[in-house]
Amino acid sequence: MSLSRSAHAPIGVFDSGVGGLSVLRHIRAQCPQEDLLYFADSAHAPYGEKSEAYVVERSLAIAEFLLSLGAKALVVACNTATVAAIKAVRARYPELPVVGVEPGLKPAAAASHNGKVGVLATARTLQGEKFLQLREQISSATGAEFLLQPAVGLVDQIELGDLHNPAIAAMLEHYIAPLLEQGADTLVLGCTHYPFVRDGIQRVLDNHGRSDVQLIDTGDAVARQLVRLLTAASLLRPSAADTVSAPATLRAYTSAPVAAMAAAFEHLLGWHPQVEQVAV
Repeated sequence: MSLSRSAHAPIGVFDSGVGGLSVLRHIRAQCPQEDLLYFADSAHAPYGEKSEAYVVERSLAIAEFLLSLGAKALVVACNTATVAAIKAVRARYPELPVVGVEPGLKPAAAASHNGKVGVLATARTLQGEKFLQLREQISSATGAEFLLQPAVGLVDQIELGDLHNPAIAAMLEHYIAPLLEQGADTLVLGCTHYPFVRDGIQRVLDNHGRSDVQLIDTGDAVARQLVRLLTAASLLRPSAADTVSAPATLRAYTSAPVAAMAAAFEHLLGWHPQVEQVAV
C-alpha cells in the first residue's frame, strides 16, 4: 500500500469502541486544523477479554482500512490494542507515524506522595508484556509500588452509553475500594474508556474520604506526542490562521450499527459527525 505523505491528509484514530473518543477530543483540541478519521470496532469489543493474537489481527485490519482512506498517521487510542498490537502495526508500516496510549505509570509515580499507585485497566492490558516491562522499568527507577486492578466488565457498561447506570457505580466501588485500602494515593485510568466515568470515580474517592487521590489520564500526552511526530515528519497541517483552507472534517466509522456510535458522539462529546457502518 502506498502511504500518504501529504500534510493535508487525515489522521486515523481507532479503538475497540467509544473509549478512544476521550483521546479524540484531546487531538481535536490540540490540532483543530486536522481532518480526522475515527474507527470504533464495537462489534468486536471489548478487546480486554480477547486473546493477544485476536487484538493484533483486528488492529492490523483496521490500520489497513484507515490507510486505504488516506490516513497520514495512526493513533491507537486503546490501551489494550497498544499493549498487544502497536509493535505489529509499526513493523508493517515502518515509515508511518504511529502513536499509542499506555497507562500513565511514569507521571503517576512522579505525582504519588507515598509511592503507592493504583492502576485500573483491562485484564489484557495488565497482562501484556509491554505493560509489565513498563511497570518493572518505572518501579525500579522510582521505587513506586503499582497496585494492579483489572476492571472486568466496566468497558462493556460504558459502551452501553448510560454513564449513570447503577451497575457502573457498583463496579467502580468494587474495583477502587481495595486500591484505597492498600493505601494508593494516585490512580491511573489505564483504559481510554475510563475518563468518561471520571465523575463516578471521584464520587467513590469522596465517599471513602480520599478526595485527595490524584487521577492520571494520558489523553493530552498522546495528542502532544502526535503533534511532535507530525512536526518531525513535516506532516502537520498548517493552521487556518496560516493558510486558506476548508474547515477540518471528522469522518466516523464503526463495525457495529451506527445508532450507538452516533449517540456516543452526541452524549460524550456533543459532536454530530456522520457515522458509517463498515465491514473490516
